[in-house]
Amino acid sequence: MRTRTRALRFQPSHALQSIKCPRSYVLSIIISMENTERFTGRAAIYERYRLRYPPDTILNLLRAWCGLQPNWLIADVGAGTGMFSEVFLSNDNPVIAIEPNQEMRAACEELLRTWPHLEVRDGTAEATGLANASINMVAAGRAFHWFDIPRALAEFRRILQPDGWLVLVSLGRDKGEDPQSRDFEHLLTHHGIDDHYARAGFRVHENLHEFFATDHHHFEIDGQQQLDWETFLGQTLSLSVVPQPGHPRAETFHQLLHDYFNTHATNGILTASTKCWIDAGRLSTQ
Repeated sequence: MRTRTRALRFQPSHALQSIKCPRSYVLSIIISMENTERFTGRAAIYERYRLRYPPDTILNLLRAWCGLQPNWLIADVGAGTGMFSEVFLSNDNPVIAIEPNQEMRAACEELLRTWPHLEVRDGTAEATGLANASINMVAAGRAFHWFDIPRALAEFRRILQPDGWLVLVSLGRDKGEDPQSRDFEHLLTHHGIDDHYARAGFRVHENLHEFFATDHHHFEIDGQQQLDWETFLGQTLSLSVVPQPGHPRAETFHQLLHDYFNTHATNGILTASTKCWIDAGRLSTQ
């Protein structure tokens, strides 16, 4: 069954070169390693300014779609600072948060003070380190587009129980066709760092149905947020494609971003559209 609902409102190192395996496999490892470091230096600003997931909406959908129970063991893969983990922890689920970036993982570990059912581990989507058939639900929030998808899906099939579920959620700006959205995307594309690659990765969310065998469910939530300059700047700097202070493009980007804000804000407040995508299903066998 499949439901779809829309809510209204380089160069390899010598060590890698010596590995006797296909070049495509070696390059996939290199890309995974690079993606692991994308958020280095951004953990604090990410935790402070990124949008939070709507826990009640997500949990109610997963209870209806998947029969989510509090005793299910959840693997939050690419957990970042633990925002998606908190959704399941609020449901009393035990959660293993898998995060390869040291700074993001350290921020996630701060949640251990509040949530005794949380465990935080170093690992990747392609190599979680979890036992075979040990997980009821694999979850990934704002992370799936960074994975080496064929290798990650193979890993998820390995760690999921036979009737286990995969849940993918993304939440952020709505990349619409209105002038305000186009201007922001143009700024990222022409003055950011590596935005072409990032946007190509985001397109995977358009075809998620290809990865699910049965019971694929999809839901979208459209929203808006009101941002002052500080909050808008913080959200923008949390994006991995934005130059950080000290980068050669940083000063120019900051000035252009301020010009963008002044152009589209009213009385010092920018109204920005948001979108939350929620997908859940059982994986195909291969």
